[in-house]
Amino acid sequence: MTNNTLPSHVTLLDVGPRDGLQNEAQPVDARDKIELVHRLQAAGLSQIEVTSYVSPKWVPQMADNAQVMAGITRQRGVRYSALTPNMKGFEGALVGQADEVAIFAAASEAFSQRNINCSVAESIERFKPVVAAARANGMRVRAAVSCALGCPYQGEVTVGAVVDVIQRLIDIGVDHIGVADTIGVGTAGRVKAVMAAALKHVPVAELSGHFHDTYGQALTNIYACLELGIHTFDTSVAGLGGCPYAKGATGNVATEDVVYLLNGLGITTGIDLDKLVDAGAFISGVLGRKPVSRVSNALLAKRIQTN
Repeated sequence: MTNNTLPSHVTLLDVGPRDGLQNEAQPVDARDKIELVHRLQAAGLSQIEVTSYVSPKWVPQMADNAQVMAGITRQRGVRYSALTPNMKGFEGALVGQADEVAIFAAASEAFSQRNINCSVAESIERFKPVVAAARANGMRVRAAVSCALGCPYQGEVTVGAVVDVIQRLIDIGVDHIGVADTIGVGTAGRVKAVMAAALKHVPVAELSGHFHDTYGQALTNIYACLELGIHTFDTSVAGLGGCPYAKGATGNVATEDVVYLLNGLGITTGIDLDKLVDAGAFISGVLGRKPVSRVSNALLAKRIQTN
């Protein structure tokens, strides 16, 4: 039975094909990326971050963005998004017929300077033409606020800094705000404080959480968000995507683990867990390793025992 304080339905955005694969050292064939997207939508995912339109010099793994977007057999009711850090990227996403473009701004000045050599305010100013062009073309804009729970360079990030970035992004016209724990240091109490502050500026339907599991807190942090009524989260099939700021650490929370949690709470997702496990096993096989998902590994082991 569903806890009355929790949402009855949760939407998951799977970032595995983009955020999950972008830092892989070995090239992943476009056909395998397309197959992963097909398997995710067959499992019931209604939002998928497919690729990014960034310079292949910086992210070689995403150099096949046009091929991947063109190769997808689109399914009614599924939203396909792409990361577009600048106007050149947006133009690629427009040609690729993305339904939604994603941009990002850090809540940490130190992170912004170290990663894109400009201030937070300057980075948001650069996104103005991207947001305007997306809106003119009927595309949604999702903005991620990175390092919202902590920064690898400056350490603590204040709630006020997070709210400031959120307000700046709303002011330039974004549709959705994602609060991201980029390095996975957040804990439930802190997450609740940040999300409660965000909810004063963003409608609950347009606020989401993006949690890394570096310290094993992602599921707890998601539960803290559920208690506030937040019902949209970014997850990554098979736990794809490490944390580049904590050597050897896991990155994005695994979609399978989140679905298992939500199933146990009686919260619907529209996602078939068995098919999702198959999708994670497929891409993990392509990468030559086990999924970084406890639920996936447990269910795969159970299948072997029962066969």
